[in-house]
Amino acid sequence: MDTTRTCLGTDNADLGLSSRVRSWLRHRSARATDWTAAELAAVKGERTVTVIIPARDEEQTVGQIVRTIRTALMEETSLVDDVLVVNSRSRDDTARVAAEAGARVVAQDTVLRPLPGMHGKGEALWKGLAATTGDFVVFVDGDLYDFTEWYVIGLLGPLLTDSGVDYVKGFYHRPLVNGSRIDADGGGRVTELVARPLLNMYWPDLAGFVQPLAGEYAGRREVLESIPFVTHYGVEVAHLIDLLRWRGLESLAQVDLGMRTHRHQNTHALGQMAGQIMLTVMDRLDRSGRLVAKEPPSTLLAQFCRSESNEGVGRELVVNDLAVRERPPLRTIRRTPGPSG
Repeated sequence: MDTTRTCLGTDNADLGLSSRVRSWLRHRSARATDWTAAELAAVKGERTVTVIIPARDEEQTVGQIVRTIRTALMEETSLVDDVLVVNSRSRDDTARVAAEAGARVVAQDTVLRPLPGMHGKGEALWKGLAATTGDFVVFVDGDLYDFTEWYVIGLLGPLLTDSGVDYVKGFYHRPLVNGSRIDADGGGRVTELVARPLLNMYWPDLAGFVQPLAGEYAGRREVLESIPFVTHYGVEVAHLIDLLRWRGLESLAQVDLGMRTHRHQNTHALGQMAGQIMLTVMDRLDRSGRLVAKEPPSTLLAQFCRSESNEGVGRELVVNDLAVRERPPLRTIRRTPGPSG
């Protein structure tokens, strides 16, 4: 048995893969190191760049991310014009740490009042878009341990150098760290178990994306303001599906950002994430007339958590409602960003 192979599949690696996807992979995939910050700053000209960092309880990591962007991309070069941290109802010192590091900070619920607030990552992203004005917008997760300026440089590269590119996804190696054991590419479990199979089944043109759920991506403001934002973890997969339908595969690109190490969620949290992604996919299938069902899927997810009592170890039933909510395209909403906080 050949133990050097880490992927299971046929000998023909592109069996069944369309020529369109193979072509896209060749000319719409790049590496972050294909550009430098100085080169892109010169190409940017008078246009502006905003970096948005959604953060909930990320006091341990958000400060270093902000400092890296400010030092390398705002002070040493002029590639980035604004770095915004959206404080998503943090219970720790995320807002203070981010502000002390040099970010502009807004509280998620103060933006676009009096709209009622919603929960979830997608809500924080949408509010961040509403609270900024940059011509190009880069989204970066706030829980990264090994963030470098190349994340931002790489995501901006295709947008600033190719007018045909509207939206860029990052991809990377994602190690899964479990104590002293490291699985070099064990991260991204929901991607491999849920998102990738579903996209390959129903939107095979998106099969070439290495990390379809990546939290690091960038786009042109006019494009981002024209698409809806699912408020929970379906936001990234919905973006790809909606943009494929509206702008076409050639408008999308991906860039290798190297390595991504972040705080991993437990299995129960991943189950909820998977459920929200599945509901988002079913919603998109329904909108396109491809879902045939007598009744809509249940949005309730029953899970069992370990519990301990005087009677011993047992299982406690926990039920969560994963209903997918969505913010409309921002351009349809009157922009009235709220105060910082």
